[in-house]
Amino acid sequence: MKIAVLGGDGFCGWPTSLHLSDQGHEVHIVDNLSRRWIDTELGVQSLTPMDSIQERTRIWHAETGRRIRFHLLDLAKDYERLKQWLAEHRPDAIIHFAEQRAAPYSMKTDRHKVYTVDNNVSATHNLLSALVETELDAHLVHLGTMGVYGYSTVGAAIPEGYLSVGIETLEGETVTQEILYPTRPGSIYHMTKSLDQILFQYYAQNDGLRITDLHQGIVWGTHTEQTRRHVQLINRFDYDGDYGTVLNRFLIQAAIGYPLTVHGTGGQTRAFIHIQDSVRCIELALQDAPKRGDRVKIFNQMTETHRVRDLAALVAELTGARIAWLPNPRKEAAENDLVVRNDQFRALGLDPITLRAGLLEEVVDVAKKYAYRVDRSRIPCVSAWTKEIAQIVERDPEHRTLKTA
Repeated sequence: MKIAVLGGDGFCGWPTSLHLSDQGHEVHIVDNLSRRWIDTELGVQSLTPMDSIQERTRIWHAETGRRIRFHLLDLAKDYERLKQWLAEHRPDAIIHFAEQRAAPYSMKTDRHKVYTVDNNVSATHNLLSALVETELDAHLVHLGTMGVYGYSTVGAAIPEGYLSVGIETLEGETVTQEILYPTRPGSIYHMTKSLDQILFQYYAQNDGLRITDLHQGIVWGTHTEQTRRHVQLINRFDYDGDYGTVLNRFLIQAAIGYPLTVHGTGGQTRAFIHIQDSVRCIELALQDAPKRGDRVKIFNQMTETHRVRDLAALVAELTGARIAWLPNPRKEAAENDLVVRNDQFRALGLDPITLRAGLLEEVVDVAKKYAYRVDRSRIPCVSAWTKEIAQIVERDPEHRTLKTA
């Protein structure tokens, strides 16, 4: 197939682009490189050295003989150019990663909230509208988040996207209806993904767009089969308080002798998936496309769930790191359970990678190799969900700041 990977320069987009190219697909990366500009804004860099997207794709071609083409385009702002690009290239499938992906970044200030909504919602709607206007029957695969469900529990497993409910009629009878599982977003970022769901539902029923929405868990790990082939193909690795995912952050903290920062009780249960499984799930979703007129196909893209404190204990046992218990910058329940259904990917043949000591040690080894690139001052999570919470956020877990006499 000819596949457009929107946001293909990012943490999930880059290894996905390599994986699909390796499978023999013609891959086009469409990206505005905003994630690189955010690094500049935050004064932080990927733990792993990242070359330009042009150099990355050149190395891939030199190693494999396969070409990945790059197109500089801002989906949220360049609607006419997006339409023109789709009309010219007419991809068979589109993978949509092109959204600001960090919950803490979306909560930093009012400006970051506005940017996240403007960028994410506009990018998604511009894409859907352009598909209708160009009459392009491409399969759209969107990377969503488990966070649309929220992190509460009603004592039942979260289904894959849809919930069967009973509704009492005026005659007193009960009829059943399937609805989108009610969203309970925990941040502005998660709210934009919830809005995406409504946009997808509308365009599928009104215009017959073929859409798959992947509700993904927290991604961990560094390498995929393809990124191992050359040092310059390595994926980005975020460790800062805004973009670093919790397990990867624990592993780099352990590697450099920094305390494992657990917020609140650590009783928050999260869903996880290894980066290799993430790209494999994209491939499986492409092979199981909905038909025109079908409702949006929704998968829960995760392989296991863990409490944050249990992960910290696992990493501490593996590495000898100490745990620091800090105030929680998020507004969330201190404890929650999370039971998630992921039957569809299992039925399609996914053999999931689960947390194993060897893979955890692999991440620690990568962190140690590039430890000289770490700015320790950027590790704390300091983006607070409310002004009141901001007053208690711990900004110096190592207590290195000089105190006045």
